[in-house]
Amino acid sequence: MGPSVDLVPSSEHFPVEAEVVVIGGGIVGIATALALVKQGVKTVLLEKGTVAAEQSSRNWGWCRRTGRDIRELPLINASMRLWETLNETTGRETGFRRHGIIYATRTEAQRERHLRWIAQAKQYDIASRILSPSQLAERIPGLKANFAGALFTEADGRAEPQKAAPAMAMAAMEAGLNLQQHCAVRSIERSSGRVSHVVTEHGEIKCQSVVVAGGAWSRLLLQGCGVEIPQLKVLSTVLRTRPLEADVSSCVSLGSVALRKRLDGGWTVASSASSVVDITPDSLRFMRPFMPAFKVERASLKLRFGPRFIEEALYWRPGQADKLSIYECIRVLDPAPDRALLRQMIVDLKQVLPAFSGVQVAQSWAGLIDTLPDAIPVISGIDKIAGLFVATGFSGHGFGIAPAAGQLMADLVQGSTPIVDPAPFRFSRFTDGERVHAQHWL
Repeated sequence: MGPSVDLVPSSEHFPVEAEVVVIGGGIVGIATALALVKQGVKTVLLEKGTVAAEQSSRNWGWCRRTGRDIRELPLINASMRLWETLNETTGRETGFRRHGIIYATRTEAQRERHLRWIAQAKQYDIASRILSPSQLAERIPGLKANFAGALFTEADGRAEPQKAAPAMAMAAMEAGLNLQQHCAVRSIERSSGRVSHVVTEHGEIKCQSVVVAGGAWSRLLLQGCGVEIPQLKVLSTVLRTRPLEADVSSCVSLGSVALRKRLDGGWTVASSASSVVDITPDSLRFMRPFMPAFKVERASLKLRFGPRFIEEALYWRPGQADKLSIYECIRVLDPAPDRALLRQMIVDLKQVLPAFSGVQVAQSWAGLIDTLPDAIPVISGIDKIAGLFVATGFSGHGFGIAPAAGQLMADLVQGSTPIVDPAPFRFSRFTDGERVHAQHWL
């Protein structure tokens, strides 16, 4: 069972038309809808389950510049400016606080990667620095492991995944958004080569543009339009603790364990060192484009062959307008967490931070991260289908970058001057000859 998310009511009336239909009630879809309605665009957001029920409420809650792919830095800078005022602009608590982010350094090779990243990031005014072992110990009192130092960005922050997207959704509805939950889109229809309407389980909605922001479901939605995107899913396991006092204000990654202070006094705990990848038919289909990323990250990936292969092979098909769809059968992706990893995370946490020796686990969950071969998102129009846009593949970076990603998507839909250069996020990069490269993880 996933984390408890702040509830958002659906709009009372079902719409029959809109200028823009956004598919997906995660934080990126909501940020896109919020940006559109603030520009006066008649917008409908459709969610097969409920707002932020999947990865948007299951992530770590980090809002970070630290260590991001260089191509994402202009967008995260813009996003952090939006986070700074998001409580005020939404009129609600998103949990955003600026307390910095620390990635501890174990090896000299890792330290060198951090130094190279700092040198590259300076062109975007990223004020990151290397902490010495003694400076790291000052920021994390009682640390019981040997580290060579850390990469630290003081201006980074954190927010509450179970609150942020709902807060933005409520603000968008107050600005005119029509939100329909438990409303799956079966198909995206076209006329004369451009988007004309969507067919949902509750009826048709005419529109001029559609934004696919479906997270792990985006590939299937696009496949229904004859568009192939090389997208896979990675399972990430997270737990939250009961309230516990510890003098650690920054978000911290110590490799085998990472933690964030929560507003409720507890801690969100995860691991930077291990994720599960279920082998599926798409794994075989997209093996070639993902191979460079796999070579970079293979030490942290646990490949698993199990029932998901059969489930996706047999049942995961694009929707049809007149038939029950997979989106109606699986309202929320709620995978089981990796129990062995949960146990190891608690052991590691207690070993490196004695202040957590009495920690009690309140809840655990897992989420499926939508990934692309180069680990940066697609935020783009689809050239061959006028009016079709995509915001997906955020590869575990989506929560922090979402406010500006939504603004960029809205700019592209409207044909406005984009908030940042959209070229790195274009859909066509997978077919126009650009060499796919993946940055080594921190």
